[in-house]
Amino acid sequence: MLTTFTVPTNEEALTGLAKETGLALKQAGLMAAVAESCTGGLVGHLLTEIPGSSAWFLGSAGVYSYRAKEKLLGVDHARLQREGAVSAAVAGQMAAGALRLYEADVAVSITGVAGPGGTAEKPMGLVYFHLAASDGASQAEKAIWPADRRGNKLLSAQFALDMLRSYAADRQIT
Repeated sequence: MLTTFTVPTNEEALTGLAKETGLALKQAGLMAAVAESCTGGLVGHLLTEIPGSSAWFLGSAGVYSYRAKEKLLGVDHARLQREGAVSAAVAGQMAAGALRLYEADVAVSITGVAGPGGTAEKPMGLVYFHLAASDGASQAEKAIWPADRRGNKLLSAQFALDMLRSYAADRQIT
């Protein structure tokens, strides 16, 4: 679980990281996709702010509802009913679904409780991330952000971008 963070001030504060992510993906020859729930398309938006992003970004599935997660990404209905959308298992199925849907090399998913609200079991700021790749790589992460709704969304986008950037940087073509 993550414990340190810097809350971005706005979307523009993340465009540098989005550009770094795109450069790393391009240098690694990778095409990426995103499955977003609590971020509502923010990661896809940030990536497409970078000119030429079609060279390394395929798309983002904004899957806010259970139905969208099931229909677009193939998330298991019974699992959603049993565990809820905010779980490590659902994040894993979302990433695998985006990988398959977009025929991507790498996909990252984000699902959580941006706020306000939440429960003792799933508090505001709880977010699950999952990175899945066509080479079999898989990485699951969990965060509990202490910000407001906007801050939690920005922090989640920042972390998802960094997951993609880090994966691609480790696979750059020399």
